[in-house]
Amino acid sequence: MLIVGFVVMWCPIIFVLLYLIFNYMIRGKNSVCIVVLGDIGRSPRMQYHASSFGAEGFVVDIVGYGGSTPHSAVRNSEGITIHELWEPPAFLKTVPRLLGYIVKVFFQSCTLGIKLLLLPKSGLIFLQNPPSIPTMAVCWVVCLMRGSKLLIDWHNYGYTILSLSLGNIHPLVKFSKWYEHAFGRMSHLNICVTNAMKQDLEENWKIKAETLYDRPADMFQCTSLPEAHNLFLKLSQQYEVFTNRDLHNSTVFTTQTEDGKVACLKDRPALIISSTSWTEDEDFGILLSALTEYDEDQKKDCSLPQLICVITGKGPQKEFYRTKIENHKWNGVKFCLPWLEAQDYPKLLGAADLGICLHASSSGLDLPMKVVDMFGCGIPVCALRFNCISELVKDGQNGLLFQDSQELCQQLKTLMVDYKGGKTKLSQMKCNLEKFQKLRWHESWKNVVLRLLEH
Repeated sequence: MLIVGFVVMWCPIIFVLLYLIFNYMIRGKNSVCIVVLGDIGRSPRMQYHASSFGAEGFVVDIVGYGGSTPHSAVRNSEGITIHELWEPPAFLKTVPRLLGYIVKVFFQSCTLGIKLLLLPKSGLIFLQNPPSIPTMAVCWVVCLMRGSKLLIDWHNYGYTILSLSLGNIHPLVKFSKWYEHAFGRMSHLNICVTNAMKQDLEENWKIKAETLYDRPADMFQCTSLPEAHNLFLKLSQQYEVFTNRDLHNSTVFTTQTEDGKVACLKDRPALIISSTSWTEDEDFGILLSALTEYDEDQKKDCSLPQLICVITGKGPQKEFYRTKIENHKWNGVKFCLPWLEAQDYPKLLGAADLGICLHASSSGLDLPMKVVDMFGCGIPVCALRFNCISELVKDGQNGLLFQDSQELCQQLKTLMVDYKGGKTKLSQMKCNLEKFQKLRWHESWKNVVLRLLEH
């Protein structure tokens, strides 16, 4: 009986110790598990990380939700495997908000934890933050059990995003801040998206991080005129604003002659583009008000061109603003709200005249990646002014910063008068982007992340 009691008491403890030692001893230095508690296809920075790890010979697992199609570089890489998580039950949207949130967090904790423990062990768990709850705690526990290192990529602070809908004094926001602060300090390595965030993490969170600025991937380039023409023809089959019914083999922007040459139409409209998640931290109403004023001025001023405004993205406020657009009588401004195929989005950016960014950082410490993509395609940007936006948009050099709809409208009128080229403010800003376009993601990644891992 004594022997049986000894076995019953100590065997489980010995088993756990052996498990932990075994996991620690077989640590794979060249393996990484990237965790995205969101749509993998709509997490470009984490996909870029995966591609860079794969290019440097790492074995990569990506854990996250399905939905959008990831980039081809991720899908087609032999060294990268995507593991989709179970979506939280749909009925949670119908229960009281706080109860639904608690049940959702419990569900995500279980499914994420089980998924990570069932996967082959990785030497590094690479976490996107936000969301913080429950990702940070789950990943930290798994790292503790398996002897892996935890690296957090700080895109923003989760509690500041939560405060947009709940307010700063809400108990859940206060708990979220404490949670993020506590588990963030348990990470082994950290990177972040701006120097302002790096400074804030060090001074207020006692977390040392390296800044890895977003840089454009190779797919974001200037679009040639023939490529733009083919894209406009493709889009004209779905969206009326691109259609030209007066000329054969033409769009409202371009035409192709019988000998196959493509040219811009002399009276073409200007193409402006914006990408938005249609959430509280991007007030699309600013752009709508600016374009309403521009539309009125365009009636009186023949030097102002007609505009086609393309706004890409998905989100909760999209249908609300679509209705507002459709119910307004427009004269010289037309809208298109498409959901583009992954390969078409960079081409459309590269064919645009101007980009618009409405991102207002919840923390004032992150930067909009959409601007990076636009700069990679060589198009200047009008961006909403906030604390650290000047780390990316140099006012008057590669873009313009605005405070409200009136200022944005004035900038549009100034830039659009000479949008077709020549020695103009718009063309000068395009020239100033050439240096930015030379440094791409992977080279920047190697200088920061790879160097960090080698130390």
